Amino acid sequence: MDIIYLNLEDGTDIECGIIGVFEVEDKDYMALWAIEEDEVLLFAYEELEDEFELIPIEDPDEFDLVSQAYYALFSEDDYDEYDEYDDYDEED
Repeated sequence: MDIIYLNLEDGTDIECGIIGVFEVEDKDYMALWAIEEDEVLLFAYEELEDEFELIPIEDPDEFDLVSQAYYALFSEDDYDEYDEYDDYDEED
């Protein structure tokens, strides 16, 4: 799993695993797993030349639509895969 660090407005960083990128109504979104908080974060996603930008989803209707798409695409089995990844790291 690829890892990125989100820099919050208060200057703290959150370590996140990239669950995946998916499309809803011709717009790209990224699902992240906030590792320490053990929660999923959803952002609009724009690919730039050498990097990408994550944009908060502020519209409640858009967020509901993206959340439904996320749950339809990523099942509970995917979380088991991340648990196995964590167990592997702890053994090293």
